[in-house]
Amino acid sequence: MDIIHVIKIGGAVVNYAAQLQGFLKTLAQQQTTFILVHGGGRKVNEWLEKIGQKPNMVDGRRITDGQTLELAVMNYAGLLNKQIVARLQSHGRTALGLSGADLGCIQASKRTHPTIDYGYVGDIKKVNGEVFTDLCHRNIVPVCCAITCDTQGQLLNTNADTIASEVAIAVANTHQVKLWYAFEKQGVLLDVEDPSSLVPSLTKGRYSAWVAQGKIHSGMIPKLDNCFRALDKGVSEVNIAHVEAFHNFPHQLGTNIIAS
Repeated sequence: MDIIHVIKIGGAVVNYAAQLQGFLKTLAQQQTTFILVHGGGRKVNEWLEKIGQKPNMVDGRRITDGQTLELAVMNYAGLLNKQIVARLQSHGRTALGLSGADLGCIQASKRTHPTIDYGYVGDIKKVNGEVFTDLCHRNIVPVCCAITCDTQGQLLNTNADTIASEVAIAVANTHQVKLWYAFEKQGVLLDVEDPSSLVPSLTKGRYSAWVAQGKIHSGMIPKLDNCFRALDKGVSEVNIAHVEAFHNFPHQLGTNIIAS
C-alpha cells in the first residue's frame, strides 16, 4: 500500500443524490486506497426547519443543543452514512460505516469556551489510526461520519473537516497520506460566486493575509485551518476541489494547499 487518501465529502454533495452517486462510482472504480469522511449539515438544517427551528452557527461551527444532536446522530451516523456505504458496495467496494464511537476510533471532549456555549460539540482528543489502517489493509473502505463521543459515553457533534484532518494526521504516522476536501465549489475562491476566481495554490502566509482582508471568511476559515494543521503534522499533500474534478483523481485538483 503506497498511499492512503483521506477524502472528506462536503454536506452539499451528500445532499444531492445524483451528484453523490457519480462521485462514489468514480472513487470506487479507482485503484486507490481511501478513507471517506462526510458531514451532512444541510440535511440537519432541513430537519431543523421542519420542526420550526433555525440552525445556529458561529464562525462556521454549529451550536448543538440536545435536539440538534439527536437530529445530527440520526442523519450523520444513520441515513447518510448507510446510504454512502450501500452505494460504494453497489460499485464493488466493501465499506464499513463508522462514527467516532465505533471501535473507539475517535475520542473527543465537550467543547468549553469562555463566552460561547457550543452545546454538545466535541473537540477531538485522540484518533486511533490503527482502526483505519487495519480496515484499509483488509480492502475495506472506512466511511466515517461527523459524530464522536467522550470517555463517559456522551455522543458529540464534531466538525467533519476536523475529523478528516485528524484522521489523516493519525494515519500519517505510519503511511503516506494525501488529504482531499471535495465540495460544491471549484476550490478556494476569492469570489464565491465566480468560479474563475479559483486560487490554484495557497500558502499559509497568503491565507493569513486574505483572512485579515476579509477575502476568506466564514466556513472556509476552519476548513483551511485544518488543512494547514494536517500539513504541519505530517500529511504529505492537501487539496480542496469540486466533487466533479475527482473524475481525474488522484491527480492534483482544485486548490493545492502549501505549508510554507
